[in-house]
Amino acid sequence: METEKSGAWHEDDSFWSVLEPILFSDERLASASGDVEGVVALAGPAAGARVLDLCTGPGRHALELARRGFEVTGVDRNPAYLARAREAASEAGVQLELVCEDMRRFVREEAFDLLINLYTSFGYFDDEAENLQVAQNMCRCLRPGGAAVMELMGKEVLARIFQPRGWAEHGGVMLCEERSVEDWDWVRSRWIAYRDGRRHEFHVRHRLYSGREIADLLCRAGFAEVAVYGTLHGAPYDQKAERLVAVARKKAGPGVR
Repeated sequence: METEKSGAWHEDDSFWSVLEPILFSDERLASASGDVEGVVALAGPAAGARVLDLCTGPGRHALELARRGFEVTGVDRNPAYLARAREAASEAGVQLELVCEDMRRFVREEAFDLLINLYTSFGYFDDEAENLQVAQNMCRCLRPGGAAVMELMGKEVLARIFQPRGWAEHGGVMLCEERSVEDWDWVRSRWIAYRDGRRHEFHVRHRLYSGREIADLLCRAGFAEVAVYGTLHGAPYDQKAERLVAVARKKAGPGVR
């Protein structure tokens, strides 16, 4: 049996390709419609609003937004995922603008009414200044009065449900995972995946944020107000929270309500 090891996991295309059946299982793809319903209810975008899906992956949320009549741009650094999104959009008969770019560099000044960043697609970078830069880019992309909706694994939620080991199997991939926490600032995972007779090992390190910490970061990035919730359907961020959802709003300009 052959073995492959990765470098920086979030910039390693093999991580995303090997684990795609696990990361984007049929169940997860099917959940996109409910996710988008929650996002729209929380953010309240106008009909036909321009939406940026930052870290769109294979475009599951972008497609659902486009089906609902929004003008959608999806950004991701993985060209293979963007190709899947493009094919899915063609099959669905909807229009998507798809851009291959790093989230640290993508900025389109005041171009969008709503920005979404879902499925813990934030906190990738060792240097916190780079994570702040991403949040600042998000704010710059929004028009005055626009909203950003983020959904990630919150520090408080992980503390309640943490398991040091786990495994999953889907789509011909078996994944074994070992997890540890570093000072409650980071979660470190060793992922060993078996696919098509090959063993792949990835070392994943992801920054953790509490509700207060993500709200403070977004305010430092330029947002005027931030509310946090425990689900995409607006449940309180309390001891029963399932995820950390932040809705950050940019200050409205003159004449914007």
